[in-house]
Amino acid sequence: RSILEKLTYAIGKDAWHATERDWFGAVALALRDRIVDRWMATTRRNYETDQKRVYYLSLEFLIGRLMRDALANLEITEACETALSELGVDPAAVLEMEPDAALGNGGLGRLAACFLDSMATGGLAGYGYGIRYDYGLFRQSFEGGEQVELPDDWLRFGNPWEFERPEVSYPIDFYGQVEHTADPDGTRRAVWHPGQRVIAVAYDTPVVGWQGQTVNTLRLWSARPANAFDLEHFNRGDYMRAVEEQMLSRTISRVLYPNDQTPAGQELRLKQEYFFTSASLQDLLRRYHQHHKGFDALPERVAIQLNDTHPAIAVPELMRLLIDVHGLGFERAWQLTRACISYTNHTLMPEALERWPLALMERLLPRHMELIYEINARFLNEIMTCAEVADRPAELSLIDEANGRSVRMGHLAFVGSHRINGVSALHTELMKQTVFSGFHACFPDRIVNQTNGITPRRWLLLCNRPLAQLATARIGDGWVRDLELLEGLAPLAGDPGFRAEFAEAKRCNKRRLAAVIAERAGLEVDPEALFDVHIKRIHEYKRQLLNVLETIALWQAMKADPRGGWQPRLKIFAGKAAPGYERAKQIIRLINDVARVVNDDPETAHLLKVVFLPNYNVSLAERIIPAADLSEQVSTAGMEASGTGNMKLALSGALTIGTLDGANVEIRERVGPENIFIFGLTAGEVVRRRANGWDPADMVADDPRLKAVLDAVAGGQFSSGERRRYASLIDDLLGRDHFMVTADFASYWTAQRLVDQAYAQRDSWLEKAVLNTARVGWFSSDRTIRSYAREIWDALPDAQADQRLAG
Repeated sequence: RSILEKLTYAIGKDAWHATERDWFGAVALALRDRIVDRWMATTRRNYETDQKRVYYLSLEFLIGRLMRDALANLEITEACETALSELGVDPAAVLEMEPDAALGNGGLGRLAACFLDSMATGGLAGYGYGIRYDYGLFRQSFEGGEQVELPDDWLRFGNPWEFERPEVSYPIDFYGQVEHTADPDGTRRAVWHPGQRVIAVAYDTPVVGWQGQTVNTLRLWSARPANAFDLEHFNRGDYMRAVEEQMLSRTISRVLYPNDQTPAGQELRLKQEYFFTSASLQDLLRRYHQHHKGFDALPERVAIQLNDTHPAIAVPELMRLLIDVHGLGFERAWQLTRACISYTNHTLMPEALERWPLALMERLLPRHMELIYEINARFLNEIMTCAEVADRPAELSLIDEANGRSVRMGHLAFVGSHRINGVSALHTELMKQTVFSGFHACFPDRIVNQTNGITPRRWLLLCNRPLAQLATARIGDGWVRDLELLEGLAPLAGDPGFRAEFAEAKRCNKRRLAAVIAERAGLEVDPEALFDVHIKRIHEYKRQLLNVLETIALWQAMKADPRGGWQPRLKIFAGKAAPGYERAKQIIRLINDVARVVNDDPETAHLLKVVFLPNYNVSLAERIIPAADLSEQVSTAGMEASGTGNMKLALSGALTIGTLDGANVEIRERVGPENIFIFGLTAGEVVRRRANGWDPADMVADDPRLKAVLDAVAGGQFSSGERRRYASLIDDLLGRDHFMVTADFASYWTAQRLVDQAYAQRDSWLEKAVLNTARVGWFSSDRTIRSYAREIWDALPDAQADQRLAG
């Protein structure tokens, strides 16, 4: 009845003429009604109890499709599917009508989405803050094997989940000058006279926790002009000038990650970061003041988490708001700022820790630069008492005076936070030894670890129904809230009957993915082949290049000995390269070139196929992950902070082949070293090799298999005879090879052959797969959020909420 009412009175269609998209809209609105009641109840409860609120600031929220998630969390999936079937509508087709919310790039944004789910499930008063991108990350397609970026118009048909809040808007200022005055009592004041103002307008999306006990809010900001239309210019016939301010303002929330290879792109990126950070801080202070006078209770009622350095400008912005707007002194504002803010670091690569040119910062945010200078001066004076760094303060300075002079945003986030966390045990220890070693020497208690996690609702219950149903049939459904209960499956790994059921669940998922591959890539694949999956953002340190070079070596070996008893394999790649990252785009083209040649080879077509699925997103991941047999986690050791794809794939029973990097280390500890394939240099060995110097060309010369691969690429075998297509890539491997591709190739090849042998022993392989599923329950985002709430935010509302988080 609800669906039909929405179809008629909200969509304006009758059942006879409704399209599948109309049905989707009707179902979404009927479902939204049931969410809103719980959402309002949650809001009232938070205000009545004055529960401490957690504000999660992230430039990305890769939330994916929301309908299936909300139906499952409200436990009405079956009721909805039954209703649609009775109405003569295919439920699966309706669900497919929902676009992926294009609000993120990869693991960073998906982690934020999992955290929102777990905060709601655990009863925390959690708020996500980000940007409502009109186009989000680009839609990826291929032309001649090369990546082409197209706008992803995910809002083309509207978004039924969001509520526009035009009454919730804040001014965001840029440019201009700062005037310094003094009150009669001598108190100095700074008045910022901006040169441009835009308005941030809120759009709210409800986030439903498991069983709907708590519904939190994802608040996204959209940029609007302060003056939407200049009638004077319009009347003079200058129509472009009449709407110029509107166009320039709206650009801020137009696209996720504009190409920052140009000065204009860099400026827009910084504008985006300040835009959403300032709006979010103004909003949370407004909410705080609805219940509190003064600011003494601010750290007890407010926790602000910076997801990476993108919102690091929150440190001087909160200072500005407290000092310039609310009249606090510098020292008091600094105490409050540091007590409220904490920072999650996601990278050990210095080049990935954002830094902004001083000239740009001074021009765009002049008041913030004054505050940064003051913060830096006081901080440098503070560390003069720290013997470990007293003789080298420049290393810890927020201002890098070399390399063109810039503001180090990672340093700023560290200095302005009371806790800094890494996202895996290895990553956290390496943080202390590398990028933040000086800070750690002076503040040894500030860095803590919070190993990442994934939500069991999205990444098992929803995307892998065959396995979820099997688990529930054997151990009950308590695992949905307490993923560690999957350990109850471990004793069944030796049960032939259970292994057969587990294998059938995997086979069902592989057949489903095979259909997707046939539809999207035009490639027929054998579901009985080993599905070898490498799905990540394309980056040199993630080493898709290592994988494709091994693929070439495998193909060459198969051609040399077609009857060699090879294990049939399907190599599956997916991921996007940043528009300005030419080397990553070159690697994509090489993978597609290799796929074209290998897939067309009649001698090996039954043994090896390669596919690069375009436009990787959450929905595609939900199809690939349940079907994977082998999970590629092959980053250069010491460079992957954690990873969450490794957790998702292991949860669905894929065995990992990987380096001792990121959370792979902890996965090995959980599943057992006999149930994972580890290869390659360790993080320490990588550091020593780089420090001592080495010659990749010698490594290649000593490895005939690798030399044959590189000769084939350099000789144009995969580029229609065009020898120069991959010349720069080959030259880098032979000359520098910063990411240790050649150094790890032989070890990787050997590990892959061990995979072949293990997969051939089906009972043994299935036992290992079951144990991977059973033993990775610790990698639940529910556990991660519980740990954040206790150790960083101090935000567990009460004992009852603690029990909810613990399942």
